[in-house]
Amino acid sequence: MTAAPVPDHALRRALVRAERGVTLDAGEAEVLLSARGLDDGEPLDRLLTAASRVRDAGLASAGRPGVVTYSRKVFIPLTHLCRDRCHYCTFVTTPGQLRREGKAPFLSPDEVLQIARDGAALGCKEALFTLGDRPEDRWPVAAEWLEAHGFDSTLAYLRAMAIRVLEETGLLPHLNPGVLSWEEIQRLKPVSASMGMMLETTATRLWSQPGGPHFGSPDKEPAVRLRVLEDAGRSAVPFTTGVLLGIGETPAERVDAVLQIRAAQQRHGHVQEVIVQNFRAKPRTAMAGSGDLALQEYVAAVAVTRLLLGPRARVQAPPNLSDSTELGLLLRAGVDDWGGVSPLTPDHVNPERPWPNTDKLAALSAEGGFTLRERLAAQPRYVLEPEPWLDPRVRPHVAALAGPDGLAVEGRVPTGLPWQEPDEAWVSTGRTDLHVEVDTVGRSSDRRSDFDAVYGDWADLRERTTAARDGHSTALAVGVPEVHAALRAAEADPAGLSDAQYLALLGADGADLEALCALADAVRRDTVGDDVTYVVNRNVNFTNVCYTGCRFCAFAQRRTDADAYTLSLSEVGDRVDQAWAAGATEICMQGGIHPDLPGTAYLDLIAEVKRRAPDIHLHAFSPMEIVNAAARTGLSFADFLTAAKEAGLDSVPGTAAEILDDDVRWVLTKGKLPAATWLEIIGTAHRVGLPTTSTMMYGHVDTPAHWVAHLRTIAAQQDATGGFTEFVLLPFVHHNAPIYLAGVARPGPTVRENRAVHAVARLLLHCRIPNIQTSWVKLAEAGTRAVLTGGANDLGGTLMEETISRMAGSENGSLKTIAELEAIAAAIGRPARQRTTEYGTPSEERLRTARSEEGRRRLTLSIAPA
Repeated sequence: MTAAPVPDHALRRALVRAERGVTLDAGEAEVLLSARGLDDGEPLDRLLTAASRVRDAGLASAGRPGVVTYSRKVFIPLTHLCRDRCHYCTFVTTPGQLRREGKAPFLSPDEVLQIARDGAALGCKEALFTLGDRPEDRWPVAAEWLEAHGFDSTLAYLRAMAIRVLEETGLLPHLNPGVLSWEEIQRLKPVSASMGMMLETTATRLWSQPGGPHFGSPDKEPAVRLRVLEDAGRSAVPFTTGVLLGIGETPAERVDAVLQIRAAQQRHGHVQEVIVQNFRAKPRTAMAGSGDLALQEYVAAVAVTRLLLGPRARVQAPPNLSDSTELGLLLRAGVDDWGGVSPLTPDHVNPERPWPNTDKLAALSAEGGFTLRERLAAQPRYVLEPEPWLDPRVRPHVAALAGPDGLAVEGRVPTGLPWQEPDEAWVSTGRTDLHVEVDTVGRSSDRRSDFDAVYGDWADLRERTTAARDGHSTALAVGVPEVHAALRAAEADPAGLSDAQYLALLGADGADLEALCALADAVRRDTVGDDVTYVVNRNVNFTNVCYTGCRFCAFAQRRTDADAYTLSLSEVGDRVDQAWAAGATEICMQGGIHPDLPGTAYLDLIAEVKRRAPDIHLHAFSPMEIVNAAARTGLSFADFLTAAKEAGLDSVPGTAAEILDDDVRWVLTKGKLPAATWLEIIGTAHRVGLPTTSTMMYGHVDTPAHWVAHLRTIAAQQDATGGFTEFVLLPFVHHNAPIYLAGVARPGPTVRENRAVHAVARLLLHCRIPNIQTSWVKLAEAGTRAVLTGGANDLGGTLMEETISRMAGSENGSLKTIAELEAIAAAIGRPARQRTTEYGTPSEERLRTARSEEGRRRLTLSIAPA
């Protein structure tokens, strides 16, 4: 597509701004792409000088002025099969061609390890795994090969081979499998030092229109690839991406792709290098007749990329895709990295372009005034500051090859190390009595030590939530006729209202609010009767060390924070003993996503609980913990949940739901699981026979419209799998929440909102979920009584050690005795009934123990100061 000529005055103005170091806008960057002329003072010469200045400042700031890097690697083409049909690609082949060449659909494990071993012997430190996207979806022979070798997907095989390479050779896997889901990123991060996927272009027309280079390739849709880039950032994966130039994109589209990469990097800090790759036409492809990208056009694009990305970015150009005489120009354009270069294996994506010899590359770099240094698969920043970027299981492999500057120790030969050390006894660390001390001693600080660094750009978040706050105010401005009409409709069919009608009810106030609560209470009475139920249980939060970066959570700590703790298995067991002696029927157990726990952590915990109290109901592990467990063990969600059930898990808490809307979730949680994954895990739990609760945390950056949508989603899931025992409403506790301290979230819901949302939940979920639970921890006794008279019927549990809300600033204690819970019910004239987790009646022995003098004493001792 031919671009319009650029006026000379526009080019001169853009060059002056680039030379002054002014931030360029998209229009100016597009103009600079037209710069030509390499003689002294000509436009392209001036552009390259400006780009070099920015690059040099970045290298000086990083502590390695005049250093250009490369990674010494082997290229492992796990499979040449792919479900995509890119019109310029010679990497991908067909099963028929493989048969004619006497090759299998995939490299065998022995072939993979032989390549890795040979590379390690030559001093390589990176194993670049490249493969086609999901070939089993297109080619039956790929699916058959995987099944015959014990794998259900290409990515499962990739994961297994990465582990073997780590353990048997010490090479650091860099995984380049194409498009990944959020969950797949979680599974692959623990077995890799870095990952990558070229964005290539954001020009959707090149994918969607017949004749386009990506037409017929589902994984090349720009929106899909941008989502992967975002998910990698949210997951703190050191990530390589880049643009492919010369495949039909316009100058504006080139600029847009770079700006999209820059925006993702600004949000997450994970883009470790940006490749600017020039198109090279290949024979026997649909684009064989297309011309290669012209040299000056390419060099200008590299320079503009450097200017747009700034000094801290690492900008890479593949040295084998340019003639050796052209590498000096690329250095002038702002390149500071040559990418992976192999002394052993060819560039299987561009086999016609051999890698330069590293000695020659060093000499060419020196001619440009640079020293060539070897780096690792992860760039130095992530090596020197490995948390949260490098999984603890990969970190020792990286450290074994890294020097004090984060670059590779040249000449060091990798050796295999265990990927996951043999599981050792859990070690007790930190403030293990925090559930007591948070009331008696208090927190050490109102925020974790990495507050400013871990949560992202607060200014950006404040801007993004302004619209939500405006929407919140608008949503509450409901007309009285609309509320009255919705109330009449709800009397006839509580669960049959429109979204607009439920939204109107959420805005009810005064007499209308009283009418809404009375209606919800009548529905509650018809559904479950007048009993106010509760369970005698104990919370066991086995660790508060967590690296997910949830912006609302005041409980999570880094392992070095003063308030951090981890319980030993023995301590967990002792708390189970105490709970059983107090008459408890349930252990509710959840913890932070601790990076150092053994791979069998969750199954170890189940075994310890059931060893101490075989008959206690274990209600444990949020969906986020199940993601972590599946990633650690390599199991699917279904397989892990089945194994956990067989080990003794009885039900799953439906926490980590927050608001099931990803726009809200990414503001709240940064890298936590997407709504679809939460629903997948919950649905899987139901299908394997594990009931769950369901929850909603509200009153932060959400709006009433989000509440209605969340309730609709919960209702649809119950219709599909039917495993929810209750719906738990969790008002946002703001006092110590990072997102509130940063001025992004509002200070929780109002009293009126609490009453309205409990009532609407009762109506909308009618005939689906019978039990609506209120949180005495968050609402205090007055608020709890109010919602119990407006649709709620359950008080939750005695808890015994409620730490999460207390860390957030709740002032309602860590325990309610049976007497205190029953007093709440008595105050509204309702009977109280002790229940089991699944709303049955406890055994006579449990009822008797819980009400005995010894049971009451044990309950009190559970929160007594040590």
